[in-house]
Amino acid sequence: MGVKLKIAGWITVGVLTGALATMQLQAVARGSVAPLPLEELQQLAAVFGIVKSDYVEPVDEKKLITDAISGMVAGLDPHSQYFDKKSFKEFREGTTGKFVGVGIEISMEDGLVKVVSPIEGSPAYRAGMKAGDLITKIDDTAVKGLTMDQAVKRMRGEPNTKVVLTVFRKAESRSFPVTIVREEIRVQSVRAKMVEPGYAWVRLSQFQDRTVDDFVRRVDELYKKDPNLKGLVLDLRNDPGGLLEASVAISAAFLPADAVVVSTNGQLPESKATFKASPESYLRRGGSDPLKRLPAALKTVPMVVLVNEGSASASEIVAGALQDHKRATIMGAQTFGKGSVQTVRQLSPETALKITTARYYTPGGRSIQAKGIVPDVWLDETAEGNVFASLRIREADLDKHITNNQTAEQKDEARQKAREEARKRLEEESQHATPPKPLPEFGSEGDFQLAQAINRLQGKPVLVSKTMTERKAEAATQ
Repeated sequence: MGVKLKIAGWITVGVLTGALATMQLQAVARGSVAPLPLEELQQLAAVFGIVKSDYVEPVDEKKLITDAISGMVAGLDPHSQYFDKKSFKEFREGTTGKFVGVGIEISMEDGLVKVVSPIEGSPAYRAGMKAGDLITKIDDTAVKGLTMDQAVKRMRGEPNTKVVLTVFRKAESRSFPVTIVREEIRVQSVRAKMVEPGYAWVRLSQFQDRTVDDFVRRVDELYKKDPNLKGLVLDLRNDPGGLLEASVAISAAFLPADAVVVSTNGQLPESKATFKASPESYLRRGGSDPLKRLPAALKTVPMVVLVNEGSASASEIVAGALQDHKRATIMGAQTFGKGSVQTVRQLSPETALKITTARYYTPGGRSIQAKGIVPDVWLDETAEGNVFASLRIREADLDKHITNNQTAEQKDEARQKAREEARKRLEEESQHATPPKPLPEFGSEGDFQLAQAINRLQGKPVLVSKTMTERKAEAATQ
């Protein structure tokens, strides 16, 4: 049996298709429309007619049109996407942090759904589900053989409907059913705690509508516990991104007023913009500034930002801004490398187009597209090294990714081959020896990288990686 890779996700969000740096919803109508290529459109109409009349069985016309639009957009880059009714609904749920489900953070372990943590106050939390519980059945369907996405979809549903989860609790060596009534859940994208006296840990799992308010509340709670914080770790590992404005606000919480956070540049005039550490740049709908409630000491508290290959888009904006302004030490691994901005243009009340409209640049003018943020201090995942790092996908590995020279190219075949060889090697090793232990949960006592970050803040020695090296951005082929 091959190595089991642990993949964490939210029950409510479903599949998060790529890291987002979304700007605002915009109407599709524009002042001018480019001339239509009539000859090519005639060919499209001809193909449509042939498929409609000659295909082996009847084909739904709406599906043909939807597939044609989806294919056209998918050919641009990995992050542009056409949203039909279902996918647009899921997208909006992902950015608002609201969904209908049972309310648990999950991963996969040995083919089963593992509860990482029940969301506080959720139906699953009230039903007594605990971290470490394994879900073996969802209603009458065995979990073995399901993908995470399939399991998520079965646990989600309409409000006030029931789902029966069969749970195996290792600590008690027993299985039992749990009946849960689905309801709207608000995802907690911010977690925080005192690691030890004087040193705090704040984790952002995604940048959503509620992230900034949740961040302010959590930080305020930390300072009430210890008004004289000596150091803070901002954990952005495996944070796939989210709303651009939220990333600007989080950066502004630590930077001087009006410091440049990020700039964007694209073909449209409105895509050429500079976002600063000021309310005008991060307040999307006006209103009061939530950052005013933060203690002034947050601007100067010593900081470490933890990142890895899963830190993308909006989280790279934060890491890049704090790095360029020398406000924090960036520790971990080279980030994902998604340096593009997507704008969502609504086509109808239930459909939309997410299209790449700009690249973003750090305050120092760096484009991290297909490169990522290079940490100031490289860290392995564990004291034993990086077990799964070679298997992780980054922006430069995606088909049709945009390069820094403004053209798209196919993924590096040599890199893909090296990753496949690493996967096979791990699988072979697992046949003859004890399989690699799963990585500890972020923020737990066994979190090696967090321990190194605290050491850095305390002036203690740090176990720096001796094997990890920078991956350069590719240049476009001419």
